[in-house]
Amino acid sequence: MAACLRFTRRVWNSFLQNKGHDAQCFPNLQVHRAVPGLVEASLKVEQYNIHGGLILSLTDTLGSLAVASKGHFMTGVSTDIGTSFVRPGGRIGDVLHAKAVLTGIGKQLAYTRVDFTNPAGELVAYGYHTKYVGKSSIHGENVKFSEDGEKVIEGADKDVD
Repeated sequence: MAACLRFTRRVWNSFLQNKGHDAQCFPNLQVHRAVPGLVEASLKVEQYNIHGGLILSLTDTLGSLAVASKGHFMTGVSTDIGTSFVRPGGRIGDVLHAKAVLTGIGKQLAYTRVDFTNPAGELVAYGYHTKYVGKSSIHGENVKFSEDGEKVIEGADKDVD
């Protein structure tokens, strides 16, 4: 498994271990791919999670994981977030797919976009997420990846917890 995917999954596991919103709303989120600046994930639509608030919450979480894919263990604090709904997200049992992209990151702010697609590959919603990363950019568990995300070139490369 590539270092970037391993690290991003470790950050996701830390979200779950906090037993907060993520653990209650979508504990079955699957992170399939992570390269620096991009995360792909999926979630099975269930009775308890079929509503627009889920998409907004996923925009928050997946935007954070896009920041993590650049080596940030602490992914910062939300400053702006929004989601636009294009069509229904699917029926119970369908799998909702998401692609989160880090569109920009500086010393203080990170910007992400998350696209959600249904099983037919149609866009069902998209969101944006701006995060303040000024203080989190110096966290002790941060890492730096090779350009392709295959190796950690600075910091500790740990297994997924």
